Amino acid sequence: MRRRHAIAIVLAGAGASGAVTPVLALAPLSVEIVTVKPISDARTLSLTGEIAARTTLSASFPASGRIVAMLAHAGDKVKAGAVLARIDAVQQDEALRSAEAALVTAKANATKAEDDANRQDGLLQRGATTRSARDASFDALRAAQAQVAQAQADVDRAKKAVSDTVLTAPSDATVTQKLADVGQVVGAAQPVLQLAIGNRYDAVFEVPEQLLTKLPEGPVTVKLSPVDRPSDFVMGTPRQVSPLVDPTQGTVKVKVAMPDLPPGLRFGDAIVGTIHSVGQDRIALPWPAMTATARGPAVWVVDPATHRVSLRQVTVLRYETGRIVLASGVKAGEEVVGLGASLLFPGRVVRQAEGK
Repeated sequence: MRRRHAIAIVLAGAGASGAVTPVLALAPLSVEIVTVKPISDARTLSLTGEIAARTTLSASFPASGRIVAMLAHAGDKVKAGAVLARIDAVQQDEALRSAEAALVTAKANATKAEDDANRQDGLLQRGATTRSARDASFDALRAAQAQVAQAQADVDRAKKAVSDTVLTAPSDATVTQKLADVGQVVGAAQPVLQLAIGNRYDAVFEVPEQLLTKLPEGPVTVKLSPVDRPSDFVMGTPRQVSPLVDPTQGTVKVKVAMPDLPPGLRFGDAIVGTIHSVGQDRIALPWPAMTATARGPAVWVVDPATHRVSLRQVTVLRYETGRIVLASGVKAGEEVVGLGASLLFPGRVVRQAEGK
């Protein structure tokens, strides 16, 4: 079966030698023609992070022992001085009673020694005793007073040991984690509770390293909201950006200061951080408009007079969902081909497809 091709050879132009370049005059191809318009370069970046305390403390007992009471649990808010936990204090109580008894005895001995010294001093003044006897009584008094001081120090030490069996909150705090249970034997300085000190909060995000380069310049505010309730939000500001990149995930830890917690959230809960930024106007084209040459990305530009297309190199600023944002290559008001760009060749005549 023979195919008939309606081909008309037209003279497209002649070179210096007079040679004629033939171009196929085909029927205009229906494509999507897009008029280039600058648009506002508005971007929205969202990540999910975790609420953390600004200042944390691992509460522990100074001495080892078995926990007999746990009075605080995860999520509890405690005041400064509140009792959080206790360990068995039988030995410490006995040591305190023994020290107090020794102090009573030492004070009694000191009182007796003071009376003897005063009596010996009076006798010496009347010539009824010797100076050596009087001096010996004062030596005994000083020794008794030293024993009182030693006994008082033992009592203070015993009281401190008793107080060390009680774990108290150093300041107003929130219990974020319980690390031990009743009946468990813990060592000295072994963490028992994790505390969040005060009412300062951070939202902690693991931000991909490449995403940091897309953040707007200057001061940034972050909208912080629960995962399921975007309308309940607070505004935070980045407080700390880690100088190190996680070698396994390629992320950077960013801490955003929160003025308060959204309703219903607490430490450890997930939170969504969103940044809205508006930059200078940019040229954005739909994905189908993009093609390429050996030199890189390009688009088909339509000559408004002849409706013929030609390739033009462009510089891509970034790729987004559904569109490409250009840094240079085309200007506002020019026309480029969208859908149908893959069917073109230089000089092809096009027309706007119906419904576009």
